[in-house]
Amino acid sequence: MKLIDLNRHGAIGANSLFVQIGSFNLLIDSGLHPKKLGYDALPDFEPIEDIDLDLIVLTHCHLDHVGSMPIVTAHHPKTPVITSAPNATIAPRMLRNSINVMKRQREEHGIAEYPLFLHRDVAQFTRQITIQRFERGEVYRKGADRIEVILHPAGHVAGAASVEIIHEGRRIVFTGDVLFTAQRTLPGARLPKGPIDTLIMETTHGAKQPDPARTRDAEVDDLIDEVGRILERGGSCLLPVFALGRMQELFKILYEARNSGRLPKSPIFAAGLGMAICEYFDTIRKQTRLIDFDIKMLDTMRVRALDLNMRPGRDLPQKGIYLVSSGMMVEHTPSYKVAASLLPHPRNGLCFVGYCDPDTPGGQLLGDPGAESFFFDVLDYNAPIRASIERFDLSGHADRSELLDYAEASGARSVVLTHGDPPARAWFVEALAERMPATTVLDPVPLAAYEV
Repeated sequence: MKLIDLNRHGAIGANSLFVQIGSFNLLIDSGLHPKKLGYDALPDFEPIEDIDLDLIVLTHCHLDHVGSMPIVTAHHPKTPVITSAPNATIAPRMLRNSINVMKRQREEHGIAEYPLFLHRDVAQFTRQITIQRFERGEVYRKGADRIEVILHPAGHVAGAASVEIIHEGRRIVFTGDVLFTAQRTLPGARLPKGPIDTLIMETTHGAKQPDPARTRDAEVDDLIDEVGRILERGGSCLLPVFALGRMQELFKILYEARNSGRLPKSPIFAAGLGMAICEYFDTIRKQTRLIDFDIKMLDTMRVRALDLNMRPGRDLPQKGIYLVSSGMMVEHTPSYKVAASLLPHPRNGLCFVGYCDPDTPGGQLLGDPGAESFFFDVLDYNAPIRASIERFDLSGHADRSELLDYAEASGARSVVLTHGDPPARAWFVEALAERMPATTVLDPVPLAAYEV
């Protein structure tokens, strides 16, 4: 097997892997780097510009995996895009929203090449989607050659798939982004069991020592308790969330907490792309039963649309829970604006529920716990920090010990590391060498070609 990591900046970014298996040329994902702009945010397609792709696989719909798919399909209009049914529903909506964001960034940053693709390109991508059911193999032929492709549920987010490819008796598994623990809206991953020849594995939490006592259920319990304390003291609680996955899970957590009497029936306000995704989740539930999200619970909780006409520093007049994106409190998003209103007032609280990149406003706020103020650059407002700020770990990624156990159980001849910062990958290199000394471990350099 030949492999090239097209993620030009390495680490976690514009995820895209080219693999050549027998006579087949495959592309696994094609994302956008969340911290880069313009062409620099794309994978580097130069190593494969003269190659005809036979198959494209989309593992899930976070933008670091799907964000540049319309560019790929525009250049390969006859190549099928293999993915799960939920992804086929969600991906076009995520990409259309991305066009709108790029148009705004074109004006803000003067980026002439934005948007990188148009709505007609999203339509072309959509026409090329081939839905494949989980754990049902499909055989693809090229002349006398054949491969079998099997998608396995990967947890992480609705529709997320691990990919198993079988060729001439070799089993090659791409974990994609994976979470073994069940969430409120979907079950945990069911990855293929060994023996596996080659394992291409995510490493997101490689640098993070897991705490066995801090289970996901324990984090949820602590979150509910903190939200309750904020409401009881007469404040509002901001929950910055990712639009895809985390918002829907938090809605269900709040719904169950209210029904059990653990939270008062205070108003809930929501805004952003996540609300549209809720509609898609409900459709997916009805069509596939792969997720557990009934949109009727939003009516039961009387979720209200958030009015985004607010002034920095002026506390919001309606007290309640503000469940809005983005999860990292990125500039121009509803969570950024709400935080600028809530932060100066001691009764309020901010509860982060997942990873925040240190370079984002959310990461900067969490990274300086002793700070007395926080500057909202886009709003030109320096806010005194008087509200409480807490963080809870509801990550969508498996911890390193789970991934290490899976790798060992697979008995893989080779393990290829992806989707992780350098310290995370370095931990896996060392841990795999100790646990699997006979296994070849590869941490690929971006754009270099490898025979695995």
